[in-house]
Amino acid sequence: MQFHTDGYVIGDPDLQPLDPRAAARAAARGPGLPEEVDVLVVGTGPAGLTVAAQLSRFPGIDTRVVERRSGPLTHGQADGIAVRSVEMFDAFGFSHKILREAYWVNETTFWSPDPRDRSRIVRTGRVQDTEDGLSEFPHLIVNQARINDYFLDVMRGSPSHLEVDYGWECVDVEVEADGESDRPVRVTLRGADGAERAVRAKYVVGADGARSAVRAAIGRELRGEAANHAWGVMDMLPITDFPIRLKSAIQGGNGRNILLIPREGGHLIRLYVDLGEVPEGDDGAIRATPVEDVLRVAQEVLRPYTLEAADIAWSSIYEVGQRLVDKFDDVPDDDARTPRVLLVGDACHTHSAKAGQGMNVGMQDGFNLGWKLAAVLEGRAAPALLHTYSDERQRIAQILIDFDKEWSAMVAAGARDPEHPERGGVDPEELQAYFVRMQRYTAGLGTHYPAGALIGDGAHQALATGFPVGMRFHSAPVVRVCDAKAMELGHVHEADGAWRLYAFADRSEARFDALMELLASPASPVARLTPAGADPDAVVDVRGVYQRGHREIEPGDLPAALLPRVGRFGLRDYEKAFSPDLKRGPDVFDERGIDRERGAIVLVRPDQYVAEVLPLDAHDELTAFLGRALLPVAG
Repeated sequence: MQFHTDGYVIGDPDLQPLDPRAAARAAARGPGLPEEVDVLVVGTGPAGLTVAAQLSRFPGIDTRVVERRSGPLTHGQADGIAVRSVEMFDAFGFSHKILREAYWVNETTFWSPDPRDRSRIVRTGRVQDTEDGLSEFPHLIVNQARINDYFLDVMRGSPSHLEVDYGWECVDVEVEADGESDRPVRVTLRGADGAERAVRAKYVVGADGARSAVRAAIGRELRGEAANHAWGVMDMLPITDFPIRLKSAIQGGNGRNILLIPREGGHLIRLYVDLGEVPEGDDGAIRATPVEDVLRVAQEVLRPYTLEAADIAWSSIYEVGQRLVDKFDDVPDDDARTPRVLLVGDACHTHSAKAGQGMNVGMQDGFNLGWKLAAVLEGRAAPALLHTYSDERQRIAQILIDFDKEWSAMVAAGARDPEHPERGGVDPEELQAYFVRMQRYTAGLGTHYPAGALIGDGAHQALATGFPVGMRFHSAPVVRVCDAKAMELGHVHEADGAWRLYAFADRSEARFDALMELLASPASPVARLTPAGADPDAVVDVRGVYQRGHREIEPGDLPAALLPRVGRFGLRDYEKAFSPDLKRGPDVFDERGIDRERGAIVLVRPDQYVAEVLPLDAHDELTAFLGRALLPVAG
């Protein structure tokens, strides 16, 4: 991270001083909820907090967050953190903290009935949890409440010093026609004392869960099917002789199943316990199943191993269901008006817990939406940009729901009994093979956005085959030229709303040098998009990757585009140039399939997805693409 840019900073650099604009708003309003805001985020699940944390980086945007609970979440709910989410956490600056705290899922074991005695289980398989080379980060397990805490810390430490207003429940949302008001969304909130308050906003983000009041108010409905199958879930400190520190998928001989998830701290585990089919006409009665009954089922499945609960921190009963809304905003399909209310997370899609997708997909919703709201509100992009949110994320949610249906059905099917094949079930080998085959999806790396306003056609993909257009930017080891620091290239990508332009040098560097000359000139497509007075990398952050080793490059001789002057003192930023890191593995050019003769431009969106791959000399194409996504500055 960089600091001291505008003067010497005392203390924790993660705690930024309150921006004068945010301070002036707070002083003018006084305590309590304001009557008007730019963005109102309703709900503090991880999806909503991902949006809020991004917007908190922009103190010129008036953002408020409300939550019906009386305080922050403390227990239970989601816990699986896909590697794609950890990559995102790195952009927010807290991946190193969560890596220290969380349980790392290194391997997964599979257990099934002993063929000689089906009342007992035996281990039938053991596999690496995440395929080599998918990411520099591991699959993690940590309480959702801690994820919330980290996002809340980002918000508090931002220039906005953004805090949550707890104890406010959304009652209604009304949207006026465009043009009637600059804040056309009226949100009615009810406080803990029963009093109601109206807040007007330019945009509202509905992050208030599966029973979303925001979603109901705009007429959207979760549609899908319940699997009529119930599971008990509990976080517990176990007394057991079962090997609990590896994630385990367990098929019991009694037709029931367990998914065991080790938790952070070395002792805690989570058990998902199969409670079987929900009887017709149950009408939710199964949700009253005592936790003692859930534990008893788990004990039966685990035989010959024993299990007792020293302490149960949290428990719940849920019925499997996958549901999805047809659109993630308030705009009808045949209407071109600007979306004003946008849904994220469980407010627009729900999954089973078996594949660990719900929270992760929701946070990716938030990451997709946050930078787009910031770009529109700061005038860097047209309001039409917000149409791409539902277009991109609804499709991804449908794909993952289809996968989740198949996986959760397999987990619930139980082990096939060779003596009674008519009873159905799944062979242990089949379950394990499917798990391995779908690792890219469970890692959160299956998202592939199609060509459109923000994704190119990939006509030049051959120049950088390891950076597929429409997929997330896959980091690789490099060495920073200025200080010889070995690092991951993708870790320069902060959640700051900026695009990244990575220029990989051609062998002769002639095309590379010509591009850098253009980017430093008044005709630069980057300069046309950068507001007066802003740092040169505020909208499009240019980075260069050389084929030469870092000792062959003199930092002071770097092109001007890689030595921008930043901050109020105009200090030079020396951290824009990189070389391959041959000590830690393959050359980045080989690892990511970069054409050594011609080089490549890899243009990356603020949410870390590759927008386009272009030749280094495709100056007009670069200008045209950026012009589609962003607005030139006035004058």
